[in-house]
Amino acid sequence: MSTRAQVRFATREEGVSFSEHPNAIHAQFYVHYDGYPESLGVEIAESLDNYGKLEHWEIESLDAKHGDLEYIYYIWQASGKSTWISIFEVGSFAGYCSNCDQELPASPDKCIFVGQPSNLIDKYKLNTNAYG
Repeated sequence: MSTRAQVRFATREEGVSFSEHPNAIHAQFYVHYDGYPESLGVEIAESLDNYGKLEHWEIESLDAKHGDLEYIYYIWQASGKSTWISIFEVGSFAGYCSNCDQELPASPDKCIFVGQPSNLIDKYKLNTNAYG
């Protein structure tokens, strides 16, 4: 079974918490498998720290919706500021609203990580063999 995720890019702004979904994103990518923090999270953090190449990402429209996501990652950047990453475990999917076509989560998303790339590596890299 695949562990699907989206990676979204947001601008760091005063008053916007890293532990909440931002109102505006600038780009998003879909990752079909290995979306766990121990895999994708570490891959993102190592790429940001070491400028490594990322594979198996699909650029997609900002309006794309997926009913099968398990994680959403935000990469927060602004010129002259350090990069931060937030990881959300996605709540259970309940379908789309028939009136507004918006996704209806059965349970709220839960922020499971906020920190700089090196913090993510420290927290999750030791467990990379847990999911393959």
